[in-house]
Amino acid sequence: MVEKGSVSIHFVAAALDGLRAQGMEPAPVLRKAGIAPALLHQPTSRVPVQAYAALLREVAQLLDDEFFGQDSRRMKVGSFALACLLALEGGGDLGGALALLCRAYNSIFDDLRVSVRRDGRRAALDIAPARPDHPPPVFAVETLFVYIHGVACWLVRRRIAIDEACLPYAEPAHSAEYFVLFSTQVRFGQDQCRLWFDASLLSLPVVQNRRAARAFLNQAPESFLVKYRNADGYGRRVVNLLRRRPPADWPGADAAASALRCSPATLRRLLRQEGTSFQAIKDRLRLDLARTALGRPDLSVADISAQLGFAEPAAFNRAFRQWTGTTPARYRRQAG
Repeated sequence: MVEKGSVSIHFVAAALDGLRAQGMEPAPVLRKAGIAPALLHQPTSRVPVQAYAALLREVAQLLDDEFFGQDSRRMKVGSFALACLLALEGGGDLGGALALLCRAYNSIFDDLRVSVRRDGRRAALDIAPARPDHPPPVFAVETLFVYIHGVACWLVRRRIAIDEACLPYAEPAHSAEYFVLFSTQVRFGQDQCRLWFDASLLSLPVVQNRRAARAFLNQAPESFLVKYRNADGYGRRVVNLLRRRPPADWPGADAAASALRCSPATLRRLLRQEGTSFQAIKDRLRLDLARTALGRPDLSVADISAQLGFAEPAAFNRAFRQWTGTTPARYRRQAG
């Protein structure tokens, strides 16, 4: 949901559905959060994470519902804090904390059931409908997964890598956001709603305390919309290494490992622990550079392709479509 401190307008629009269902006009709420209502008509636009967090807080207060009308029972304001404190106080390790967090959510919702399950070396966070004929809205799945995953990362003070996301709905128009939101491995149209991760992570100790919880909750939801990142971690070191040179001169994974004074296998392992990979970091940086460059009318798509280190414009077009679901030319027209 968050990339470089920004959020896709798709999530902004979805967060307003609960207001519209109650007959409320969204424009004043958007302006109060610092978001121009006209952006709703620009599918490729993004808003700062601080503005999106302010919007969610405002919608929650207006509806007295921290799940924004996505369940038939309101999640009254304050429920999220109580659920987090329950997980913090009762869970000695991540597995225990998540079990308590799921139990709290299941006592709140009527339409959804959340759980954590083990399957050999893998574990999964599941969302299931309380009634098979009543699937949850897409925004409900996105929001709940982001919230629980964000809390989990905070509890153990590290990024929990998602190996694979299985989702029970058709691929949405904003599916490229899932590259950051969940994982590079996403399957749509599945018969379950599930995030897979390494089961050994469930044994990680909970390292936060009540004092830290106050700051975390006071800054929510911004505090967990931006996934936990270690500022001194190897993912950040790879980013810094790549940003020091143009994309055409970026080193390969082995050369990057050597520059960072570790073996390629060690770099792969450390990046995986942080929930990323060398290729994913390169792709995200290229996408960010591509979006910025496409905002410059003096640069042709061929120019941008060459700047980003692609052998030919066709390769850039294929990569950009994979990242965003649209072509560079169409993205430029929509953003113009």
